[in-house]
Amino acid sequence: MSESIIKSIEQLVSFNQEEANALRAILTEKKLKRKDHLLREGSVCNYAAFIVKGCLHYYYIVDGEESTGQFFFENGWYSDYESFLSGEPSSQNIQALEDCTLYLIYRTDLESLFSQYPVFEKFGRLMAERAVLGLKKKNEFLTLQSFEQRYLQLINERPKVIERVSLKYIASYLGMKAESLSRIRKRLFDKKNS
Repeated sequence: MSESIIKSIEQLVSFNQEEANALRAILTEKKLKRKDHLLREGSVCNYAAFIVKGCLHYYYIVDGEESTGQFFFENGWYSDYESFLSGEPSSQNIQALEDCTLYLIYRTDLESLFSQYPVFEKFGRLMAERAVLGLKKKNEFLTLQSFEQRYLQLINERPKVIERVSLKYIASYLGMKAESLSRIRKRLFDKKNS
């Protein structure tokens, strides 16, 4: 099963058998049942998680309600990067929306890997760059588009979310109430069938 993480990393950098074996040696497999939490607000995120199977989402509690920040699927990575880097408690909650199999790489092991094998430091830099670009794109998505435009973009760019995530989480991610999303979906359906 560790081959999926090897293939994921090889999309960004090339490495040899010794480096691949060093990576395998630090992987910790973790399984979550649907609704289980990988991380709760107030805990330190001292790992990066690679998703072998399943779907995770992270959320914040805002005025007593969940506000979804992002969804992560197979062959994706998750870490609360701020908590990971600073060692400070996280303000995020990360929860399984489906049964999940993950590989965790703990920060101390990753730092050791970085110092022994520069290729992994390059991989870490490239992942950090992707994270920054993803945050910028999400900010523009929420700031510059109407609710309907957000939903249509999600359908086009991330069909897995539409297929596998319940509407209450999708609505939260899009920054709206579930009732508003239902109205948008009905309006789009009526427009398509008229």
